[in-house]
Amino acid sequence: MESVHGVSGNQVFLYPASDLAVIVSEHNPQEPLNQKSGVDHARVIADCFQHSTVLPFRFGTVFNDDESLRKSIRSNQRQFLGNIDKLRGKTEMHLKIFVDDCCAREIERQLPVEKVGREYLTNLRESASRQRERQTRARAVSFQMHRLFLPLDEDVSCRLTESGKMVLDIAHLIDRKCVERYQNKFSTTSAMMRECQMQVSGPWPPYHFVHRLTRGAHAQTTAVAPLQAPAGVATPVVLLPEAIPVLA
Repeated sequence: MESVHGVSGNQVFLYPASDLAVIVSEHNPQEPLNQKSGVDHARVIADCFQHSTVLPFRFGTVFNDDESLRKSIRSNQRQFLGNIDKLRGKTEMHLKIFVDDCCAREIERQLPVEKVGREYLTNLRESASRQRERQTRARAVSFQMHRLFLPLDEDVSCRLTESGKMVLDIAHLIDRKCVERYQNKFSTTSAMMRECQMQVSGPWPPYHFVHRLTRGAHAQTTAVAPLQAPAGVATPVVLLPEAIPVLA
C-alpha cells in the first residue's frame, strides 16, 4: 500500500487485527482535521472498496496507541464480522429528489401571527397540518422509489429548502452486479417523473448502512481514543477482511 496516502499525506498501513485488517495512518493531534482531511479519508475508503468489502470508520476516529486499536477491534469482532457478511458484494447508490412543496401556496397566503388567542392556535393547527401533508408526500415518493428500484435496504431523509422545495436524500443498498441495471432504471424513472428533479450518484461504499450497523461499536472507539490524543495516534480509515489482495 505504499502508493496510497491518507490524511495529511501520511503513509497508510495495513494493520492485522484477529480475523480482520484495519487500514490506518499516523496522525498528529496538533494538525487540525479539515475538509481536505475528509476528502483524503474518503479517497482511501474508495480505493479499498475497489478490492474488498469495507466497513468505513467515521471520519475523525483516532486511537492513542496500537493496543487501544487492537482492544477495540477484539471487543467488537463478532459484530464487525457479521456486518462484513451482510455487506459483502453490496454497494450504495444515492438518489437526490427535488419536489415542489405541496404546501407552498398555503404558506404564501398565510399571514404571520404573533399574538396569542384563537387566531394563534388556528395557525398552529394549520402549520401541523402542512407538516403532516409534507410527510405524506415524502413517504409517497419514497415508497414509489422503493417499488421502482427494489433495493435490499434503504435510508431516507427529507428536508425543506429556502427556495420552497422538498429534498429527499435516499440511499439504496444494492448488489454490486446490479449497478448498471439501477442506472438504467434511473434513466427511465427520471424521464417518467417530470414533476420531480432527480439526481443519482454512485456506486459508493455503503456508508449509510455501515454506520447504522456499527453505531454502537463506533461510539465505543471514539470513547476509547478521544480526538485530543498524544502525538503518534493511529487514525483508522476502514475495516476489512484480512484475506484481501494487496493494493497497488
